[in-house]
Amino acid sequence: MPEHLSQDRPLSAEWLADAVTRALDEDLGGNPGCDVTTRATIHATTQVAGSLVMREPGVVAGMSIAREVLRQVAERCEFPVPELIILAHDGDVVPGGTAIAHFAGAGHVVLIAERTLLNFMSRACGVATQTRKWVDALADTGARVLDTRKTTPGLRELEKFAVHCGGGINKRMGLFDCAIVKDNHIVAAGSVSEAFDAIQAAFPAIPAQVEVESWEQAHEALAAGATFLMLDNMDSEQMASVVASVRALEHDIGKVWLEATGGLTLTNAVNVARTGVDYMSVGALTHSSPIIDLALDLE
Repeated sequence: MPEHLSQDRPLSAEWLADAVTRALDEDLGGNPGCDVTTRATIHATTQVAGSLVMREPGVVAGMSIAREVLRQVAERCEFPVPELIILAHDGDVVPGGTAIAHFAGAGHVVLIAERTLLNFMSRACGVATQTRKWVDALADTGARVLDTRKTTPGLRELEKFAVHCGGGINKRMGLFDCAIVKDNHIVAAGSVSEAFDAIQAAFPAIPAQVEVESWEQAHEALAAGATFLMLDNMDSEQMASVVASVRALEHDIGKVWLEATGGLTLTNAVNVARTGVDYMSVGALTHSSPIIDLALDLE
C-alpha cells in the first residue's frame, strides 16, 4: 500500500546537495562561477541582514534548502556561511507576509544565493499548499490523496517531499518500488491476469497494483490475487458500483485497497470520495501546482 514508503523521511541531503550544485552552476556559469552584478556593485566586506518572507498564505516546505544554498554559495565565495535563524517548519500553514527565516552575513553570499533558494522553495511551498487544499477537502471522508510520477524531471525528490509536507501520501518514488499494471501492460501481456501473474513471478516482494476500467477487469484482477486496484477514469456512478461489488467480496478475500484516478478535481473530490475509495491519486499536485510567492528582503 502507499504507506509502505516512509512518510516522515526528511528531504534527502544527498539529493539536495547535488541539486543545489547543479542549479548554482547553471546560474553562475560554472563552479565557482561569477555573479557579475554583485561583484561589480557590492564590496566584498559588505554585510547584510534580512528575512525570507512568504508573501502569500501557504504551507512551508523545504526549509533545509535555504541552509544548503547559503552553505554552498559561501563555500564558492570563500566567505563564512551566513547566520540563518529558522522561524517556521516544514508543514506549517502561515499567512501572507510571514517571515519564515532571518539571515545575516556577507552580501555577496546572500545575493548570489537568492534566486536559487527562492526557485526551489517557491516550488516546494506551492506543491505543499496545493496538496493541503486536497487534504482539507477530503477531511472526514475516509479517502486520502496520493501523488503520482507526474513530476518535474529532476525534482521528484523535492516535489514528493512537498506533498508530504502538505499532508498528502507519497505513493511510489518510481518504477522500481511498486508495480502498476496499466492498460498498455495489459495489452502487451495479453490480459490482466497474465500481466499480474508475471509480476508476481518476477518480483514477488514488490507491491503490485492493477489499473482497471470496468467491473470485469476488477474481477479478473481480484481472481488473480490483486489486493490494490486503481479505478481509472470512471464516473461516480460506475465507480460506486465497482466499489460496492469489491467490498461485498472482502469477507471472503480480505481487504482490497481502492484508488480513484483520472479526471479528479477539488470540485468533484468529495463526491468521488463518497463512493468509498481509500485513495485518490492526483497528478496535478506536482504537475500543475502554482508556486508560492516568496521573497528574500534585506533590512
